[in-house]
Amino acid sequence: QVQLVESGGGSVQAGGSLRLSCATTGLLGRDGYVGWFRQVSGKEREGVATIYNGRGATYYAASVKGRFTISQDNANGTVYLQMNNLKPEDTAMYYCAAERYPGDKLRARDFGYWGQGTQVTVFS
Repeated sequence: QVQLVESGGGSVQAGGSLRLSCATTGLLGRDGYVGWFRQVSGKEREGVATIYNGRGATYYAASVKGRFTISQDNANGTVYLQMNNLKPEDTAMYYCAAERYPGDKLRARDFGYWGQGTQVTVFS
């Protein structure tokens, strides 16, 4: 059974940094993708960044490229999202998700396993 638990959210001033962690258990073996998504109330959940568990290939939304970095520690089954130069528009609930072979690596509906989310608030 796949379980995902996010941590690391909080409140930060614009320009600051946060690192989110996604602890994974029962994951997808050597194949599979783990992604970070975010959602603001009343809006669709959007893909932020995804990493391929096997070879470490990464995918980023244009809005975060150059500011966010996704990485993984296979030894402890944790996926990280380092967020730098945060902006107020990055404020959202951030979710970790996993899927073996998502059709679109940044599309929420292509991922079947989800964590409970962690709130990120960026104030100006």
